[in-house]
Amino acid sequence: MALLTFDNLGISALAAAVPANTIKNYEYTMYFPPEEVKEVVEKIGVYERRFALPGVTASDLCYAAAEKLIADNQINPHEIDLLIFLSQTPDYRMPATSLILQHRLGLGKHVLAFDINMGCSGFIYGLSVVYGLMQSGMIRKGLLLDGETRSRVYSPKDRKTAFLFGDGGVAALIEHHPKYGKSYFSLNSDGSKENLIKIDAGGYRIPSSPETLKEKVVDEYGNIRSDEHGYMNGSEVFNFLISEIPPDIKKTMQFAKVSPEEIDFFVFHQANNFMNSYLVKKLKLPAEKVPSTIHKFGNTSSVSIPLTIASELKGKLDKKKLLLSGFGVGMTWATAIINVRDMFISDLVEI
Repeated sequence: MALLTFDNLGISALAAAVPANTIKNYEYTMYFPPEEVKEVVEKIGVYERRFALPGVTASDLCYAAAEKLIADNQINPHEIDLLIFLSQTPDYRMPATSLILQHRLGLGKHVLAFDINMGCSGFIYGLSVVYGLMQSGMIRKGLLLDGETRSRVYSPKDRKTAFLFGDGGVAALIEHHPKYGKSYFSLNSDGSKENLIKIDAGGYRIPSSPETLKEKVVDEYGNIRSDEHGYMNGSEVFNFLISEIPPDIKKTMQFAKVSPEEIDFFVFHQANNFMNSYLVKKLKLPAEKVPSTIHKFGNTSSVSIPLTIASELKGKLDKKKLLLSGFGVGMTWATAIINVRDMFISDLVEI
């Protein structure tokens, strides 16, 4: 059971960047009739998304967020000793994108830098890794960069995923201070469910080929995708959420010895409106404690939790306790309870 605690570490600053290119879902009708689009959009609750323009990558979004964070907080880049880039849409197969960002941001050669390949629970996993590395006290400042260009992963001709995903990037600065007190993490995985959300081809088990890039009808509903597009079994993902997420949230609160009333905000992965509404009802949470961005950014995978904080909680985080819950591809799920003390949130960057 991966239950972890950390002392005196917290997020001191947060910045987010999204593409300026806004996709209005009701108008995203090039492959489906308007009445069908309306039905899908209203079910999932995603009305707008942001798509990166050609040539713009997840690392570009993270770079813009990190530049904003460093400038707004007057940070000496040479005080940053750790940089982690978290994404499933990196710039290259090699080298690691974190190394490119270390150089691009003007950080020193002393920096410990590496990538993490994680999906929807990734921000919480990444935060636990940063906290773990910094717990010794020898790392001064840590930078967690989390970016995704999910718009390029899914087929626009597959109604199961075509209206759901968007792009974004965030930068979180982690520092030591007694004011943060204890934080609590629960990290979980179940690889037997690997096929619930997956891209079958394009890796090293099934390399890219003309055949894997060929689009084809994949079901009786006429949905079209290639073997290198992502797919999702929505009903089974929902069953997974029902069985695993509420118990993990309750387990983590018991581990931390806190009640739901002591949590100021519950920040969930923005899967879709249907799933998140289920969690709110199941856990009997007041709506004002559960910020949401699914309607304007869509599902940005691991970016959705910090993007929701940056977008919806700016100016509201003086001495607050947050519960974060991420779940998805893998399948993996994670819960964290963290204390926020004077977190500086930059204005949203559009590129």
